[in-house]
Amino acid sequence: MWNSGCSWWWGPGYFFGGPFGMILGFIFWALVIYAIFRLISNLSNRSVEVNRKEETALDILKRRYAAGDIDEEEFTRKKRNLNS
Repeated sequence: MWNSGCSWWWGPGYFFGGPFGMILGFIFWALVIYAIFRLISNLSNRSVEVNRKEETALDILKRRYAAGDIDEEEFTRKKRNLNS
């Protein structure tokens, strides 16, 4: 017969039944939520890494020229060396 104080699947109101059923149920759902969070976090980090391009030697050279670390003559000479 159906008992209203008892779930037909999990037992008397606990996730796993028994004296530690509520604790095990809490740990189970905490792990499920943590796994979902990590999955979403990893997927979003991968999309950021895919969009990030590596800096080439020419990009570094342009940045150094823009910052004033090298003059125009050195920039053109190094650019020519990179292109050859």
